[in-house]
Amino acid sequence: MSLGDEHGTSGGYADTGQTRTRLPDGDPYGGAGRRGRSSSRSLVTVVGVVVLLIAAIAFANRGGNGGSSADGSNDKPATSATAATGDSPVRSKTAGIPTGFPHTQQGAQSAAANYAVALGSAEMFNKAQRHRIVDTVYAPDSAADRQAALDSAYSNESFLSNIGLAKDGSAPQGQTFVSRIIPVGTKVTSADSDNATVEVWYTSLFGLSGEASTNPVSESWYTTTYELRWVSNDWKVTDFRQKDGPVPVGRDQKASTADDMTKAVEEYGGLTYAR
Repeated sequence: MSLGDEHGTSGGYADTGQTRTRLPDGDPYGGAGRRGRSSSRSLVTVVGVVVLLIAAIAFANRGGNGGSSADGSNDKPATSATAATGDSPVRSKTAGIPTGFPHTQQGAQSAAANYAVALGSAEMFNKAQRHRIVDTVYAPDSAADRQAALDSAYSNESFLSNIGLAKDGSAPQGQTFVSRIIPVGTKVTSADSDNATVEVWYTSLFGLSGEASTNPVSESWYTTTYELRWVSNDWKVTDFRQKDGPVPVGRDQKASTADDMTKAVEEYGGLTYAR
């Protein structure tokens, strides 16, 4: 039995459910590359968490000459827009993370996007908050193993030092730690009644905002594929894999000042994602 597609039903599941969710606070900011990035990113990737950085990025708007055939028809591939609202928006939360997604492909996409945001947040650097996040987004039989791997990574003093954080994951005095993932789009690559594979394309912000920061907030682009399973009336993560890009051409912009970046981080809240 298959989950319904975005415009119909199949396998008994109405595929009109869509979800919106509040994401952890954070912000965009452009800056120079950070030291120790290669080793830090490698370590985080191994344990299954992508914590990368992003800045107030402007997509390079490049006008195209083509896109239409000789007969005037548009030969560009069709896209599926992300809906701003849904018929069955998620209203419940667990540990501050939206839960209770619809048992549909749209619900799986919403779950993947919002879980990616939680797993890429600054809260992951606090042990108690990290445990709550992992217990919430992972399937019970996967959470325990993931917790152990993450605890080992996030307690690594060399890793924390490379990104400018103290042993407890806190930022130096006078600086603000930024870690936020911003999903750009999602798609289901396979699904049946109780399993779904969802790709989340996103950009992220990561670094320390402050005058004395040696790791200013910068940006990265990735696509993470989440394996989801329907468990206890909700979608939960069982595994994931990540790859670089697609990466847009960056526009030549002047990086914001540390004060402007810190102010943005404090004033701009997260967005709601729905499919």
